[in-house]
Amino acid sequence: MLVLTTGSAEETRYLGEQLGRMAKPGDILCVYGNLGAGKTVLAQGVARGLGVTEQVTSPTFILIREYQGRLPFYHLDAYRLEGPEDLVFLGYEEYFFGEGVVFIEWADRVEDFLPSGRLNIYVKPDGESRRLLRFEPRGAHYAALVEELKEYERPGNGNRRAGM
Repeated sequence: MLVLTTGSAEETRYLGEQLGRMAKPGDILCVYGNLGAGKTVLAQGVARGLGVTEQVTSPTFILIREYQGRLPFYHLDAYRLEGPEDLVFLGYEEYFFGEGVVFIEWADRVEDFLPSGRLNIYVKPDGESRRLLRFEPRGAHYAALVEELKEYERPGNGNRRAGM
């Protein structure tokens, strides 16, 4: 497990960008946090790290947005799903077991369908602009990814780690 603190939305994006640069085909990033926690800001950074040039916005009302970069980026928002079974109608297997990177906001709403190998990311506000991000790897690949993320250099003051 790794916990990092970001001091602004841009730092959260930058952290996401580092994660996007490290991402491999088939990576599943499951993001947890309340409304306004910074999940979409993190998604914007991951997309930027994958080379996506389009503006990334929340897919809340359309459930999933697809972007092209170095790897396909699938941004899924499970908030409005009526139940995890709705994933079946979205064709989740094509996304979860494909060659792209899947970023799932509100992953707790589809927990039963998530693959065992994944990276869980918990985003928690800490004041107006600070965010605590806890990375919990599920599987050896994601443990290695978190180890690599420990080297993340925050713009400005260097690394920040905090308890969560």
